[in-house]
Amino acid sequence: MYVPTAFAETDLSALDALIARDNFITLVTIDDGAPVISHLPVLYRRVDGAIELSGHWSRANPQSRHAGPALAIVHGPNAYVSPSWYPDEESASRVPTWNYAAAHLQGDLQTFSDDAALGALVGELTRLHESRVGSHWAYEHAREDLRRQLAGITGFRLVVTAVQLTFKLNQNHPVDNRQAVAAQLGQQASQSSRDVAELMRARMPSSPGED
Repeated sequence: MYVPTAFAETDLSALDALIARDNFITLVTIDDGAPVISHLPVLYRRVDGAIELSGHWSRANPQSRHAGPALAIVHGPNAYVSPSWYPDEESASRVPTWNYAAAHLQGDLQTFSDDAALGALVGELTRLHESRVGSHWAYEHAREDLRRQLAGITGFRLVVTAVQLTFKLNQNHPVDNRQAVAAQLGQQASQSSRDVAELMRARMPSSPGED
């Protein structure tokens, strides 16, 4: 991923927040020179700098037979930025752009299919997402009818070896422009636009002269 220096993020807490916001990733592997892609919810763990993603495919998915090098793309919020929002629009000949946050996680992909590990994975994913929607369905490993359905999936772990974080939030602009853009995005109907505004405000200089 091309990451201009002005937009590079190195604080891994920013990655924590991106995945907490949206843990539905794009997983990319290569087969015979061509990319193979799946879109999947994952569990995320970061302990003492070690990062791991885990999830599962349908066993019918060809990617479920892949292992080795892989790339996970974490999609943060994104928003269009109009040049009309910049106070220096005319004097600096500003043009449209797009603000966004994203992460690329490269690593070693490992698969598993034992019932106990799959059951634990499904149970944890289910608890996470059921709580988010205010519901209460739970996977019960003791139920044979539910346990039998594990035969239809293959689990994976991605042990992450490299992280690239891009937070493109007008950092290459004067602070007046950044404040104006954040204010405009904060008024948009799109939740993604409002989320970008929050990221911009969090990275705004706290006092004059810090820009």
